[in-house]
Amino acid sequence: MKIRLLLIVFILMSPISLSAAKPDGDYQNPRTEWDQPDLQGVWNFNSSTPMQRPERFGTQEFLTPEEVQLDRIRQAERRRALDAAEAELILDPKAPPVGADPGGYNTFWYENASIGENVRTSLIIYPENGRLPAMVEGAAEHATNKVGPDVPGERPVLAVLGGISKDGPEDRGLSERCLIGFNAGPPFTGGGYNANVQIFQNKDHAVILTEMVHDARIVPLVDRASLDNDIRLWSGDSKGYWDDETLVVTTRNFTDLTPSFSRFGNSEDKTLTERFTRVDQYTIEYEWTLEDPSTFSDKIVATMPMTKVGGLLYEFGCHEGNYGMLNILRGERMKERRGE
Repeated sequence: MKIRLLLIVFILMSPISLSAAKPDGDYQNPRTEWDQPDLQGVWNFNSSTPMQRPERFGTQEFLTPEEVQLDRIRQAERRRALDAAEAELILDPKAPPVGADPGGYNTFWYENASIGENVRTSLIIYPENGRLPAMVEGAAEHATNKVGPDVPGERPVLAVLGGISKDGPEDRGLSERCLIGFNAGPPFTGGGYNANVQIFQNKDHAVILTEMVHDARIVPLVDRASLDNDIRLWSGDSKGYWDDETLVVTTRNFTDLTPSFSRFGNSEDKTLTERFTRVDQYTIEYEWTLEDPSTFSDKIVATMPMTKVGGLLYEFGCHEGNYGMLNILRGERMKERRGE
């Protein structure tokens, strides 16, 4: 309980994620009974560091102390503005005007700060400019991959968020349909809320259980045949091995019904390599490499710390019994009856 309270206080006091996790030279990983590095526990992978580097930084990988301080001031000002705006809603709780976008969750629900330290200018560390590489000619871009008004398009909807219409569940984004979590990956990208994962281990397997949509990847750590190329899975087919103190997980056989990354391409030709390295008592350095020659002209490498949480992982009941989807479609039918 004390650890959990300390982590909560740290979150509230830390508007920017402030570290590039590095192993302590004297630190020795705890071992499992099979003499493997012990990665077990609940870990938070949220990050306030942007995935892509703002162009003004060029190839600058880390913030200077002055830039860190300036970022703290900016984020504190942003929090005060958001608090003031939400206070107005409490003091004057009128419904939004007809036709206005009521928005999604307020800031109570969002994890707007990281646990731990990170002074990186972006989570992407390759390409060297910290930004996504150019797309391959012909690769799709899914414009609906955001919360907001529907963007016309065709089925199947590959976007994680948003939708193309409200004629049926198939017109909604993948996370709205409870098929994949918007931040659960693989790979993990942080952001939003419920950015937690629990790792279990035995001698021959590791299990990576995400809180969002409670997906569990069972990763064999022994040599076994790969799945036939015709068998495709939402989270791919993962195989793992130990590279000294690092758990390496390689995943292929993704379905072509998910985007390759963010709102781009599809995952059919994607290979994802994840590296989990425990660098101190409370931190795993998580690094992933995404290679998809059908979507991107180069590979993508990103890194972020995952911080141990002194708490439990609870089952995520997507849509609270799927009432959300039911009411989205019901609301649209009522609009049609009114001739809107």
